[in-house]
Amino acid sequence: MRLLHTIACCLVIHTCVWSAEPATWPQWRGPNRDGTISAPAWPAKVDEASLKPKWQVELQPSYSGPIVAADRIFTTETRDRESEFVIAFDRKTGKKLWEVGWPGSMSVPFFAKENGSWIRATPAYDGESLYVAGMRDSLVCIDAQTGSVTWRVDFMDKLKSELPAFGMVCSPLVIGEHVYIQAGASFLKLNKRNGDIVWRTLQEEGGMMGSAFSSPTATTIHGVPQILVQTRTRLAGVDPETGKELWGQDIEAFRGMNILTPVVYKEQVFTSAYGGQSHLFQLEKQGNEWKAQEAWQTKQQGYMSTPVVIDGHAYLHLRNQRFVCLDLTTGEEKWTTKPFGKYWSLVANGNKILALDETGILRLIEANPKEYTLLDERKVSEESAWAHLAVCDSEICIRSLRQLTVLEWSEPQSK
Repeated sequence: MRLLHTIACCLVIHTCVWSAEPATWPQWRGPNRDGTISAPAWPAKVDEASLKPKWQVELQPSYSGPIVAADRIFTTETRDRESEFVIAFDRKTGKKLWEVGWPGSMSVPFFAKENGSWIRATPAYDGESLYVAGMRDSLVCIDAQTGSVTWRVDFMDKLKSELPAFGMVCSPLVIGEHVYIQAGASFLKLNKRNGDIVWRTLQEEGGMMGSAFSSPTATTIHGVPQILVQTRTRLAGVDPETGKELWGQDIEAFRGMNILTPVVYKEQVFTSAYGGQSHLFQLEKQGNEWKAQEAWQTKQQGYMSTPVVIDGHAYLHLRNQRFVCLDLTTGEEKWTTKPFGKYWSLVANGNKILALDETGILRLIEANPKEYTLLDERKVSEESAWAHLAVCDSEICIRSLRQLTVLEWSEPQSK
């Protein structure tokens, strides 16, 4: 089995110069889908002398994270509350290469209005095609070179399911010849060449409580390939070939707000829920039987931000707007900060973390379990910035609400 990052890009271990081959960001949370990259050490500053604007374009609203290919950058937008669009820009210049759109609008529940009624799932790119989740529970396959639509699946029509109350939120996962996604109040495997559904599992009621937030990730535990899926109520390991649930665990959350992507640490899985707790589950396997045993839990409540894991510690932004470091072996809270915004998207490189909050502040943090160590910070967007940032060697791509901005570090530092 080959994961998306092995077919879409080739990562090289760098020393002290930026790679001649451009690094890419092909999917939700980057090449490895874990928020980490391997690149030359970042400079210790994000000020204007160190991190310079490369180009910027004005756009209409979106929360989708940007996708970065070798020669172009893809982003989405919702236009005039009527249609969804995907746009490709030249990576060097910001020149528009193509755009394609389709009808796609809805209104989210009143209590989520401040988060907007526009496209929000991050696409996936496999080197040939772009897989884009539309807000009205659809999946569109687009030729990445030309912008032509290869196929489109409307899950409400196909599965006779309800419109998800918050729109499609799950970011698709590509493995080999298939696409995996939470849609139609279930978890689905599709043939990536034609959009045919191969299997459907983890079905829920649909409607308000069947509108999944979390995105799946592929892993191998005890030598067994599986996909970690977090629904509104459960965390499960799913066989990518058959769709069989290998193991499962109920996760309590307020209004089913299991939002972040589960994180693997050794043979264990970490998750954290809004209105619930943080958990680490030890997975045990005897023959064909699996068991998820809770290793520890803490009162800390994650929200929308998925943590990065560095040297056995999870760095997590919480529902109470604080940033925390948790020892994954014991669950011990090493430190907690004062409140910093509602949401952070996190990217780690070595012992440094880039954190972009929803107010447009970019922070450079040292991953230090002894204390919170802020190296530098800078306002990089006047617009709100809920989309996950993308980082490719020296380039930082920021999709704020109405702009796509590419910043570039002037030079790397040695490791």
